[in-house]
Amino acid sequence: MIRPCQPAEFGTIYDTINDAAGAYKGVIASDCWHEHYMSRDDLRHEIEEGVEFWTCEEGKHMMAVMGLQFVQDVALIRHAYTRRTHQRRGHGAALLAHVRARTDRPVLVGTWKAASWAIRFYEKHGFRLVGPGDKERLLRRYWKVSPRQIEESVVLADHRWRGGRAGL
Repeated sequence: MIRPCQPAEFGTIYDTINDAAGAYKGVIASDCWHEHYMSRDDLRHEIEEGVEFWTCEEGKHMMAVMGLQFVQDVALIRHAYTRRTHQRRGHGAALLAHVRARTDRPVLVGTWKAASWAIRFYEKHGFRLVGPGDKERLLRRYWKVSPRQIEESVVLADHRWRGGRAGL
């Protein structure tokens, strides 16, 4: 079942993100990795900045989360994570389809360039990598990330962005 996350589920969202993000350890640049991958303060800040979290459940257990954030003229997929024990079961795909259906804006997603599995996932669902120049402009315009994270990231865009070149 897919539904919006509730404020009382903050701890479960936090646990889900940090469990899944463990896949990045030893893969992304070491200066970009830290324990816990996302702090409670960072998660609170993301929610305060308008990231709406959705969950995919099995029974009453949160298996995956995905955030949707409306920024200027685009929608951003933010913090998309499936618990490592439940990956490759369709939870992420179901969440992605659900959040994409909630907007008619162009959709962008950023991820680590070393996270080849994440890039393949988004490409499988119709997203395409943007070029390096577009990547930097998009990350600076729509995200609040460090220059180092910009170096280590990629941006993928859906057909609506590619067709209309929103934001550029």
